[in-house]
Amino acid sequence: MIENTRLPEHIAIIMDGNGRWAKTRGLQRIRGHIEGIKSVREITQECARKHIKQLTLYAFSYENWKRPKTEVNFLMKLLKRYLIRERKEIQENNIRLTTIGRVSELPKSVQKELAIGIEESKHNTGMILCLALNYGGRTEIIDAAKRLAEDTKNANVDLDKIDEDTFRQYLYMPEMSDPDLLIRTGGEMRISNFLLWEVSYSELYVTPVCWPDFRKEQLEEALKEYAQRERRFGGIKG
Repeated sequence: MIENTRLPEHIAIIMDGNGRWAKTRGLQRIRGHIEGIKSVREITQECARKHIKQLTLYAFSYENWKRPKTEVNFLMKLLKRYLIRERKEIQENNIRLTTIGRVSELPKSVQKELAIGIEESKHNTGMILCLALNYGGRTEIIDAAKRLAEDTKNANVDLDKIDEDTFRQYLYMPEMSDPDLLIRTGGEMRISNFLLWEVSYSELYVTPVCWPDFRKEQLEEALKEYAQRERRFGGIKG
């Protein structure tokens, strides 16, 4: 049992390996995505039970539009189904749903269900579940820079007083704390354009386990390793 003082407050996860999981079993890629939803449910419930303050899941990247149209359409249908079916679980676990990314470019039906979930859970006081949808770290920084430039042009911001805290206010979710722990499943050693600004000092944990097989036991292993890390944020301890 890990002490609460050694648990991360904010966990971010790159949920990778759905396609490879299916391929090794001789199944279609979509089966991997379907099984991956089960992992989303279990990990979300477990993080809420452990009183993690925020869980951010890389659900659909800005680059994922490059995938075959049939797969993208299926992913959108799966996302819509998830948002509808998990509404009860979100409420029962006192979870507050939110999102980051260019959500306005998602299908209208997905936007509708997402808006309902956010509205219904906005007064919940437990864990924040943030879905990164149509999200890219570079696009977030570009969008923030554009809004900041506009405010500077209109004299709403003093150019000489712009610092990191100022810039953070223009990110998709300014109030979001930086992730303490970034988990990537599937074994790839990349950040893949995820939370580029926010993960500057996050602890990285990469596992070869593909996302559909990443459950409570695998999460516990990641948390055990995190608890042994010494976080210095560029400084020196001891």
